[in-house]
Amino acid sequence: MAGVRGQGRKFDLEHILDKAMVAFWRHGYDGTSVATLTREMGINTPSLYAAFGSKEGLFFAAVEYYNNGRGSFMQRAFDEEDRSPALIHRLLHEAVDAYTHTDSPGGCLVIGSATRVSDAAQQVADHLRDLRNANIDRLEARIRADIAAGTLPAGTDARAVAEFAGVIVQGMSHRARDGATAEALRTVAGTAWESIRGLLGET
Repeated sequence: MAGVRGQGRKFDLEHILDKAMVAFWRHGYDGTSVATLTREMGINTPSLYAAFGSKEGLFFAAVEYYNNGRGSFMQRAFDEEDRSPALIHRLLHEAVDAYTHTDSPGGCLVIGSATRVSDAAQQVADHLRDLRNANIDRLEARIRADIAAGTLPAGTDARAVAEFAGVIVQGMSHRARDGATAEALRTVAGTAWESIRGLLGET
C-alpha cells in the first residue's frame, strides 16, 4: 500500500493504520491519546497531523481500514447472500468468529469504540451511530425485498427482525469484549437464529 508523507518521511499507510486501529479498538476514542497513537504508530505528532489532519481524522481512517479488513465479514455477507434468511444466519455466525479472534482486542471496533466517546467528540459518536444504524437499515431493506418478491410471508415485520438481529450482533460484540468464548457465542447465535427463522416463516 502506498505511503503517506509526514515530516519529510514517507510512512507505510497500512502499517500505521493497523497500529492506530488496534489502539482505538483497545482503548476507545476518548481513551486513546495522541501520545499513545504516535507511540504505537512509530511516528511523531506533527507527522500524524500532517497525514490525517487530526486525531478525529485518523480515527475515521482507522474505522474505514477496519471495515475493509477485519470487520469486512458484514459487507461480504451483504454482497454474497441473495436472500435475507441466509444473510442473517451468516451474519450471526461469522460475527462470532470475528469478535472472538485471538489476535484482536475482542468485539467490534465500531461498536466498542462507541461506549467510550464523550460529548466533546459528538461528530465521532454520530459517525459510529450512523454506521451501526445503516447496517440495520440495509438488513431491513433486504427483508422487505424478499417480502416483495414473495419469498417471505407478507406479514413479516421487516423492521422488527432487523432490529432483533442487530441487537444480537451488537450484544455479542460486548460479550466478546468481556471475555465470552466463541463456544458460548455460537450458542447465542444458534438460539437467536431459531427465533429469527420462526419470525421469517423459515422451516
